[in-house]
Amino acid sequence: MSETTRRILVVEDDLSILAGLSMNLRFEGYEVLQAQDGRTGLQRALDEAPDLVVLDLMLPELNGFELLKELRQRGRDTPVVVLSAKGMETDKILGLNLGADDYVVKPFGLQELLARIKAVLRRRYPTLGAAPPVTFGDVSVDMNARTVAKAGTPVELTAQEFKLLAHFLAHPERTFTREELLSGAWGYHYEGSARTVDNFMRQLRLKFEPNPEEPRHFVTVRGLGYRFEK
Repeated sequence: MSETTRRILVVEDDLSILAGLSMNLRFEGYEVLQAQDGRTGLQRALDEAPDLVVLDLMLPELNGFELLKELRQRGRDTPVVVLSAKGMETDKILGLNLGADDYVVKPFGLQELLARIKAVLRRRYPTLGAAPPVTFGDVSVDMNARTVAKAGTPVELTAQEFKLLAHFLAHPERTFTREELLSGAWGYHYEGSARTVDNFMRQLRLKFEPNPEEPRHFVTVRGLGYRFEK
């Protein structure tokens, strides 16, 4: 099974986080299962065998610690990334001792969480391997090293520019609104506006398009937003 078809169960009672995280995981190509309480989350983890569980701790009916303990007692070694506002060291230690594979404290950066999920999946399913460079035109992007070259010459990108580029490369030919780009590339908590997206798009065009005024790759979709075309 490839990375893009792996199933992730998100157990989270905050509807805004559940919806936003699920949307972005689907953007990344994962199949997403959902649960809003611990008892339902445990049942889905047992019955539907997800490849990874993103688990909040403060859940109704059965808290995250109890869910994790029960899951391990039943012999399930499904990778678990704990996602919680409980940032005390003792809580982290308890979660890891109960069998969590990673622990992310709210508020979290979306790109960091996605990277941690991918890292856990790579450790558990090593056949995923490293992704080959992505190319378009005379541009080559090494997603593992986070380096970019145009016609063999290195191109310097800011962290935010690289996140936006990576988001487009993961979803070629897909049209995104500016709001979707703000959330998908930089996370729910990124403070920006439609103008912010426009400014970053101009920078990508200046750095990668043969003619930034007539872009081939980073295309404006009038009335909607932007699309990346190889």
